[in-house]
Amino acid sequence: MKHSLLLLLMIVCLQGMTQTRLYEPWIGRSTGKLPALAYGLGEDRLGGAKMGYIDSNIALRVVDTVKGMYLVQLSKFHQAYIEQQYVKTDSLNKLKPWYVTGSISAKGDSAYDYISLIMEEKLPYKSWMEINPSKIVVDIYGIQSNTNWITQLKSLKEVKNVYYHQIEDDVFRLTIELQHKQHWGYSIAYNGRALMVKVKRQPSLLDIRKLKIAIDAGHGGTNTGATGIKAKASEKVYTLRFAKALQKYLKTKGVKQIIMTRTNDTTFDNKDRILWLQEQNPDVLISLHLNSSSNNNVSGASTYYKHIGFRPLTNTILKRMLELKLNEFGNVGSFNFALNSPTNFPNALVEIAFLSNESDEKKIITPKFHDDVVKKIHLGLVDWLKTLK
Repeated sequence: MKHSLLLLLMIVCLQGMTQTRLYEPWIGRSTGKLPALAYGLGEDRLGGAKMGYIDSNIALRVVDTVKGMYLVQLSKFHQAYIEQQYVKTDSLNKLKPWYVTGSISAKGDSAYDYISLIMEEKLPYKSWMEINPSKIVVDIYGIQSNTNWITQLKSLKEVKNVYYHQIEDDVFRLTIELQHKQHWGYSIAYNGRALMVKVKRQPSLLDIRKLKIAIDAGHGGTNTGATGIKAKASEKVYTLRFAKALQKYLKTKGVKQIIMTRTNDTTFDNKDRILWLQEQNPDVLISLHLNSSSNNNVSGASTYYKHIGFRPLTNTILKRMLELKLNEFGNVGSFNFALNSPTNFPNALVEIAFLSNESDEKKIITPKFHDDVVKKIHLGLVDWLKTLK
């Protein structure tokens, strides 16, 4: 009997080993509009929690497929998921156990600072912001350091210092210290054999009239958004009215550079909005939405950010919004909304009030409330700039 059980256990173990080898790992490349790595398979209305966007044509070691996602092995101890549509096959048969870095250079031109890290292969990465003191941190997977010098030129204006640590055998961490406490944005992309971090500088004049401000009217076209509880107000209609009111008011306050993601009822995919905004390169983005809840008693204003370096902007706007005697729904961080995701420029999502609450909806459809809201958003922007001087 004992021998029979032992034999059965061995068979089960062998079957398990066989099953784990059914999926043959292969090498792919990131492709498409804004490919993103996800931490896991969790889902909600905003999608799973994301590590962040990555550049195209990055080498990915695909080790499994689950629920329309590819599981990729970033390094020995790190994995991530990516939607299958954002991976194309590659002629490369396999990746090395690890690659090596080369030199690092940091310099500036008339508008930006640039940190360039020479590498053998385009490998996956994630980045994040830190505060007090302000830093940009980039982890690069599947690589070991062979960096023996870091050249920093006096043309740098925003970057204070650059250094690295080999935090794991095959994970390289690049740290970029900044001069100012406010993060003004950065982007990461490969340029030939170099991974390039492009750092935006603080404007020379912290005057709202000198800034380029982007205003996003949430939803639009086929994306209707939420609907009111009594007046049946449409989110896509009223976000546009608030956006136009904000545009008009900022003009009266001397702001000359204002860009709008939409000026009519048109469909504009969020990824296309992000790509368009990245081309326009605003100093700040305000995205306007109207909230909704299954609980009709929930009401009030709220602001949202994803990156901690952009939180100060959302704080000052919310503080001013609450002067309208709206309930506080909160300042929400790590928010997985598409237009909060870019690291290129400070951005704030403003959920003005709840369409699902009868009292809030009455305010939303009132023109005077539109005027009151945009004045408070303007004051919030001004307050934010004052804290930076």
